[in-house]
Amino acid sequence: MKSVEIFVLFLLLPIVETGVFDFFSGLFDNDKLLPFDSEEFKKDLRKSLYGQHIASKKILKAVSGFMKDPNPPKPLVLSLHGPSGVGKTYVTKIIARNIYQMGQESKHVHTFSATYHFPHKKQMESAMYESQLKQWIHGNVSSFPHSMFIFDETEKMNPQLIESIKPFLDYMPHIDGVSFRKAIFIFLSNAGQNGIINFALDFWKKGKVREEIQINTEEMEMLVYEHILIEKSSGDSQSCLLYQHLVDHIIPFLPLELRHVQACVLAEMSSLNVIDLDVAHTVAKEMSYYPPEEKIFSVRGCKSIRQKLMLHIDERDII
Repeated sequence: MKSVEIFVLFLLLPIVETGVFDFFSGLFDNDKLLPFDSEEFKKDLRKSLYGQHIASKKILKAVSGFMKDPNPPKPLVLSLHGPSGVGKTYVTKIIARNIYQMGQESKHVHTFSATYHFPHKKQMESAMYESQLKQWIHGNVSSFPHSMFIFDETEKMNPQLIESIKPFLDYMPHIDGVSFRKAIFIFLSNAGQNGIINFALDFWKKGKVREEIQINTEEMEMLVYEHILIEKSSGDSQSCLLYQHLVDHIIPFLPLELRHVQACVLAEMSSLNVIDLDVAHTVAKEMSYYPPEEKIFSVRGCKSIRQKLMLHIDERDII
């Protein structure tokens, strides 16, 4: 009889300590880490990310190396640079679905938009943002060390806001009793896009195949550094991270060509259970391209693909 009583007491201890709701939610928690599989991650990148062979390679190595390290010395900090619509936001979804059971919908993935979450740049509002952001990051990592934080439109963030989170990105063993070494921080930015676009365009003008572009880390860092400084509006926000070497990997995203946009259209059609190569080609051709004469790169990348597609397919065709 005593053994039964001891068992019941053991079962009730977590309930007394954490509460009934927390205990049972913990038992049935389906929002945990997945067993990380670098090969599956590699396949997902190849299948889902179009026209970004450099980014795919660097992200695969960076994330795989970090996830396989049982005791990383610092958080993983990625800075993704390039024009709009080329896959910077989408690749964060790929990363999330290979790390968390609930993917991008995981409560451990936190996305911040500079213009939505931090719209005001006056000193009073900025101070409030800094305090709230630090508390949010500290609180979430304390409860789940492998939390992911995504900052979109980083070039539009107040430099002081970025300054305030620098300690979380550095080689700090603990901050107020919390280790941040297993967290992931991803910064998305258009800063440096002119340098990346010009590099890709010059490569094309030389008659070389896009996939032959291979840029080592030092070359790309210098390219992004230089253009961030030139683009003064974004220089202050980005430079504090880059200059102090808090970013582990600067990853360029190339502008997309017609064939990549067409691949995006086909992927969107597949999600609607519609297959029509002619329609896919037509939709891709209708997108705007630059430079005006050569029309090599898509102005909007793969943005607005679904909206364009819906103009060409009948609702009755959607299964």
